[in-house]
Amino acid sequence: MTRSKRPRSKAEKAAQARAVWDALTVLYPEAHCELAHRNAYELLAATILSAQCTDRRVNMVTPALFTAYPDAAALAAARQEDVEAIVQSTGFFRSKAKNLIGMAGALVDRHGGQVPADMDALTPLPGVGRKTANVVLGNAFGLNVGVVVDTHVARIAKRLGLTRHDDPVKIERDLMALFPRDDWTLLSHRFIWHGRRLCDARKPRCGDCPLAARCPLAARCPSAERA
Repeated sequence: MTRSKRPRSKAEKAAQARAVWDALTVLYPEAHCELAHRNAYELLAATILSAQCTDRRVNMVTPALFTAYPDAAALAAARQEDVEAIVQSTGFFRSKAKNLIGMAGALVDRHGGQVPADMDALTPLPGVGRKTANVVLGNAFGLNVGVVVDTHVARIAKRLGLTRHDDPVKIERDLMALFPRDDWTLLSHRFIWHGRRLCDARKPRCGDCPLAARCPLAARCPSAERA
């Protein structure tokens, strides 16, 4: 198999981006946010809980959380220890409980209990950074303000030569320049699905990957010869 070199010029990166999008579109046509939610408040809380935790684990915890605290006003009035007991299995539960209550209180105090559809209003909330804000804006409001850069997106973008950076803000900037704005939310979902299903951090399944011929990593991947 002919191996791809890492794209270097703008034209090469643009061609690589188109090929990546086409392949992932075929591979993951149903890609979507895997955090269970019914509204922006639930998605915001679930995304805060997802830090260093799997979506599957978060989805096991949030039904009890949202039954006890169905809206921002209820969560803002919660006792720290009660929230901790519910979210304990997600890890870092004390700081997450504190952020959840603080986030809810800020929504009540500043936004009438509603989640704002605005990056500048979201990022000052406790526990909310640009990544979390992008998740909420893209999936709860359908706004393509940026690209969610989690560990999967960062890893795959770098492996495929779409960025040379490690900093999430710089990676996001590179991806935003390479892909159409209308695709930014879906792009992150497809990268995340690829990272969870094929392009694992430690044992990537290069032999099953349709992008192996375009991936510099695949040249060093023992399973790639099967592709």
